[in-house]
Amino acid sequence: MADTSFIPGPDTARAYRDALGCFGTGVTVVTTQTPRGPLAITVNSFTSVSLDPPLMLWCPAKASLRHDAFAAAEHFAIHVMAEDQLSLAKHFAANGEDFSDAAWRPNALGAPALEGVIARFDCRRYAAHPAGDHTIIIGEVARVTTRPGKGLIFKRGLYGGFLEQG
Repeated sequence: MADTSFIPGPDTARAYRDALGCFGTGVTVVTTQTPRGPLAITVNSFTSVSLDPPLMLWCPAKASLRHDAFAAAEHFAIHVMAEDQLSLAKHFAANGEDFSDAAWRPNALGAPALEGVIARFDCRRYAAHPAGDHTIIIGEVARVTTRPGKGLIFKRGLYGGFLEQG
């Protein structure tokens, strides 16, 4: 099969998204507490930024109805989803206010902490930067909670798992 090359733009948006989908990412759910109650969003735009201080970033789309609440949040929790939490990740991708099927409790910073995840990073807002059609939100990690398990992976529009060795 021949290579395909193109210049990203409005007429190649689908091809650009497909190319980005070649990179497998972990699936995370970010939560915060709002005046209306707990709020969640499923994201795969998540990465570590710095070890000292401990910083993480994630990027909500400005078009999301949840964007403004997260861009203004002083505290939030980033949850690395376990392979068996696919239905919860899909649920929060569609509806961020319905926590009725989620086991959770407030963490020490007041953000909703989901149970059963393989890692959770409790964060304080460090910075937010506009970046095209998204906002880069950087959090300083106040506490980390982990457990063994398989992580949920997203690649080329499909979900799957990754077996840990050892």
